[in-house]
Amino acid sequence: MTLAPQQVLAAHSRSFALAARLLPADARDEVAVLYAWCRRADDAIDVAPSEDRPELLRRLRAELAAIYAGQTQADSLLAAFQAVVVRRGIPEQYPAALLDGFETDLGRVCLGTMDELWLYAYRVAGVVGLMMCHVLGVRDVRAYPHAVHLGIAMQLTNICRDVLEDWGRDRLYLPEELLCRNGAAGLGRELGAALRMERRAALASALKDLLALAERYYRSADRGLAALPLRAAWAVRSARLVYAAIGDELARSRYDVFGGRAVVPRWKKCWLCLRAGCQELVARLFGGHGERALVAET
Repeated sequence: MTLAPQQVLAAHSRSFALAARLLPADARDEVAVLYAWCRRADDAIDVAPSEDRPELLRRLRAELAAIYAGQTQADSLLAAFQAVVVRRGIPEQYPAALLDGFETDLGRVCLGTMDELWLYAYRVAGVVGLMMCHVLGVRDVRAYPHAVHLGIAMQLTNICRDVLEDWGRDRLYLPEELLCRNGAAGLGRELGAALRMERRAALASALKDLLALAERYYRSADRGLAALPLRAAWAVRSARLVYAAIGDELARSRYDVFGGRAVVPRWKKCWLCLRAGCQELVARLFGGHGERALVAET
């Protein structure tokens, strides 16, 4: 049975689903469609045998080209995504960049530099922030870099949370440059074997560094919230706080990749949503957003 976009969002991301409830109904529905399309593309690559992935990616690119060419879509999700694309004026380069990011995941993943990590995070998450700008009606293009930074921050958090799970898929998103700085040089050469416990301390140090970088991107993202309507800003700030809390959970475990998946309890998510609303009201009443962008450097 095919799930409706709202069901896809609820089934695959409780954090985003909770934050999306704070949006007006029309924006909530469009965000669900955007999420469902991204999830459909991601799952098409992730769940398929490795030998089938290049052909599946080719099909996804052909579907996207057809959507932007205005061809009628028989698939209900593709039709809904096409409607959002047209109504909100989402440039084709954004979803196309997302598919370019998924190309990295076709085979074994082993990144070399922080620049490579930044490009990957931009493609698979930063451009989602740009698409969200269109869906949420952001008019000021100066806010766009901050939306990109939020996506990158969330992706870096994901990478830190999922090191062990990704390792089991022959994927290592922590780049060699970062690993060398933290005493884990050459870790990528061990992909395909079990992750050794002797790497625990070095990986913990690498995760601590990467989450510190993610925090800089989160702080930059905060400066773009003033460009959003109040309810949209509340929702986005809520998602930002919940995602950053994943990093807090990792810190409590001393960044131990063997310590189990970091999870933010539901009660804390609800509290963070309330906190986000209060912070957003204070920022608007007392000018707490600020004007100058914080530059986050890799």
